[in-house]
Amino acid sequence: MSVKIRLTRMGSKKKPYYRINVADSRSPRDGRFIETVGTYNPLVAENQVTLKEERILEWMENGAQPSDTVKNILSKAGVMKKFHEAKYGASKTAAPVAKKAEAGAKPTTASKVADIKAYLDANSIAYAADAKKADLLALVK
Repeated sequence: MSVKIRLTRMGSKKKPYYRINVADSRSPRDGRFIETVGTYNPLVAENQVTLKEERILEWMENGAQPSDTVKNILSKAGVMKKFHEAKYGASKTAAPVAKKAEAGAKPTTASKVADIKAYLDANSIAYAADAKKADLLALVK
């Protein structure tokens, strides 16, 4: 069963009001749902949104996929950032380059240009911005 977090239209004609529901992807847009986790009112000047953040994070950790519109709403509310930090950790993006540079392992011909430049930067070795891989390796030796 594929679970989606999506909008369900409520309200009257030309006055939409949406509930943010968790539903099976096979059920219709305004049909059967599992749980209501928020609301969205686009007619209010500041686009009033209410969310049950804990429940949304719980559903997303269990594999529920938000629709594009719901993903935008969650991003503006900061829920997607919390989910990303919970799933991948806060500082994993900068850690691998720093570890390689700190380890002091010299780059080899199999190393990527970015790794060689990170090594040269960590050891305060100047190089030309448009230098080729062979030129950078020559500076390492």
